[in-house]
Amino acid sequence: MKFKASIKIMPLEALLDPQGKAVGQSMGNLDINGVSNVRVGKHITLLVDSEDESSAKKIVEEACTKLLCNQIMESFSFSVEKA
Repeated sequence: MKFKASIKIMPLEALLDPQGKAVGQSMGNLDINGVSNVRVGKHITLLVDSEDESSAKKIVEEACTKLLCNQIMESFSFSVEKA
């Protein structure tokens, strides 16, 4: 079966996010007001061939921990659904 994974990777809350800070400042410069604490992350989607949803989740978790996410600086969450 094919499963679609949606992965969200964000900088850890305890760390500074220079890209988010730059985006937040640019919003102010463009008169986009009322926005604060901007954090910029990554959204990744992928298809997984697996026998069941549980196995697909294991594959996605392994991809995140070994390749997609630097766990020293980032956290991740994901969802898996039938494609």
